[in-house]
Amino acid sequence: MRKPRDYDAELKALDDRAKELKAKKVQQLGELVIATGADALNADELAGALVAIAETQDAAKREVWARRGEGWFRSKSRRSARTDDGNSSSSPAYSGGAQSPSGGEGAA
Repeated sequence: MRKPRDYDAELKALDDRAKELKAKKVQQLGELVIATGADALNADELAGALVAIAETQDAAKREVWARRGEGWFRSKSRRSARTDDGNSSSSPAYSGGAQSPSGGEGAA
């Protein structure tokens, strides 16, 4: 006879994992804000820039921001590799596909 599944335990494990992933995402976003220098902005300025970028429907602007962010991540990883004396196991603090809120085309 098969052992019955403990659905409560499985749900709790999934909930714990979801909380873990959310905490990791929040930490990575915080690290990204610091790494880009956006922590010099006050909370209202940063929130305003992020709201503007989130509301932007202009695909061309979003593409420019995406390319700029991608370039930033590439240059950041190159600088990290150089300072690690060739240690290729290092990676940037946040390796997601986030876009830079300080895009050259403006966020409004």
